[in-house]
Amino acid sequence: MADPAAGKRLTIRWSPIFRRDYQCLPAEVQARADKAIRLLQTNPRHPSLQAKKMQGGRGIWEARVSISHRITFELAGDTLVLRRIGTHDVLRNG
Repeated sequence: MADPAAGKRLTIRWSPIFRRDYQCLPAEVQARADKAIRLLQTNPRHPSLQAKKMQGGRGIWEARVSISHRITFELAGDTLVLRRIGTHDVLRNG
């Protein structure tokens, strides 16, 4: 994962599936997601994100948005690609 000590902001890229997932979320969850995305961009290791590599995810990471919602992402150089957002069930089955 990018080194937050480097002080470099990551470029964020929303996948089409992430955009669709995001648009289907309630406004409150979208607001929480916006905050999580800002944190991911500046400090992917921020404790509130509880970011961790997904089991069997081949370089896919998961970060916390709320108790029930997560964002999955992967890093490609200095770009953070947002893959999915949703509940645990959506992310595990989708």
